[in-house]
Amino acid sequence: MRKLVLGLAMAATALPIAAIPSAADARSQYREWRGRDGRVYCRRSNGTTGLIVGGAAGALAGRAIDTRGDRTVGTLVGTGAGALLGREIDRGGKRRCR
Repeated sequence: MRKLVLGLAMAATALPIAAIPSAADARSQYREWRGRDGRVYCRRSNGTTGLIVGGAAGALAGRAIDTRGDRTVGTLVGTGAGALLGREIDRGGKRRCR
């Protein structure tokens, strides 16, 4: 009975995960569209996720690099640099859609 319940619990957690990629694929086809004025518009990431992840990684790297004193300066500089770099990576680096 224990194995049956454990197997059902694993199957119940695996089913929602399997449906996620298909929903993401359905939304990706509308990344570019032509507006009423004839211009081509595109939807892209605003970089928030990269900003947060880059800031956290930069803070850890800056703290590890700055080994003298209380390490505050290294942490702050690493946070700023990592946040800017992470944002640019998340946005894709391209200014235009095409």
